Amino acid sequence: MSDTWTNAAPSRRRNGGLLDVAVVGGGMVGAAAALALARAGFSVALVDAREPAPWAATDEVDLRVVGLAPSSIGLLDELGVWTSIRSARASAYDRMVVWDAENGATIRFDAADEARDVLGYIVENSLVQASLWHALDDAGVRRIVPAEVVAYAAREDRVQLDLADGQIVVARLIVAADGAESPLRAMAGIGTHGRDYAQRAVVAHVETARPHERTAWQRFLPSGPLALLPLADGRSSIVWSLPDADAAHVLALDDRGFRDALGVASDFRLGPIGPVSRRAAFPLRLKLADRYEAERLVLLGDAAHAVHPLAGQGVNLGMRDVAELRQTLVDAREAGRDIAAAHVLRRYARRRRSADGLDAWTFDALERIYGWKAAPLVAARGAGVRLLEALGPLKRKLARHAAGL
Repeated sequence: MSDTWTNAAPSRRRNGGLLDVAVVGGGMVGAAAALALARAGFSVALVDAREPAPWAATDEVDLRVVGLAPSSIGLLDELGVWTSIRSARASAYDRMVVWDAENGATIRFDAADEARDVLGYIVENSLVQASLWHALDDAGVRRIVPAEVVAYAAREDRVQLDLADGQIVVARLIVAADGAESPLRAMAGIGTHGRDYAQRAVVAHVETARPHERTAWQRFLPSGPLALLPLADGRSSIVWSLPDADAAHVLALDDRGFRDALGVASDFRLGPIGPVSRRAAFPLRLKLADRYEAERLVLLGDAAHAVHPLAGQGVNLGMRDVAELRQTLVDAREAGRDIAAAHVLRRYARRRRSADGLDAWTFDALERIYGWKAAPLVAARGAGVRLLEALGPLKRKLARHAAGL
């Protein structure tokens, strides 16, 4: 078959030859996928609406941060970007303390219990994304930016993306990493299921009277969880899940009112709240793709699974998608198979959809359980948490699962 489409409009122009993979979406997970596949020897293009803003140490700390688990750190290290991320501005945490506002039940995780130096790192989204993008050129990734995909069509041994500016991109496989509202997922006819939590996550950075102690603190309130995550500059990043109306109220408070409300919500675990950064909020939804693959297309990251942030695992699940997809495609190539054959993509989809779905519904169940308000249910919840804290082997198993080990 020719590398050009016989029914393509004459005004269309090809962007290079036939690629192995075109990744659509240049966020953290999409950029990691493009870099991982290029490092594995595939020809790759990354298609996105815009390049990320350059990151500088003199910039204010990004309001959006991610808790990177050991599995994600391992992948970023393999891709050659982790050392620069860690040395730039990353905060290790070696403990996690989670407690219930209603009954006081507390569970603690400590890196020492796992014979590890740290449980993970809190890193700015923009730093991770910029570091990945910086490595793309050296890996040979073709960047097609700015670009908007307006059509997708699979034909025999390849697939075509039509871009708004008249370009076409032809590859053996399309990787859709274009976010929770994924236009490419819709073009492929893949539906979703889940629910709207009618909540927003309010984010900000705050100074506290007491140091964060390299600890990720999380308090479950009847209105939703509040996390205080350690930053490299000594402040804490907050992720405060609230019903929509409450979130709007909190955002409208002046700084003094916000500090007072946050101090009460955190039970003053780190003492009175000091100076606070600007604030922002984003909606919380559970959205799972009905399937992870279509003809010559796979989903990963938020395009496949958008989850509640209470466990801080959204990006980590996406990075595990990347690792699984890379291994699946490498195995197919080594076996002399078409990397985008239906049975190859089903293998990736089966493994990741099962793992992602289990985690997503577990997070959803936790959100529901911690929303219980009836006294007998609150007491039962507390008893369950105290039992888990006492059962060392089970708690360590949960910690290893969260770490992706």
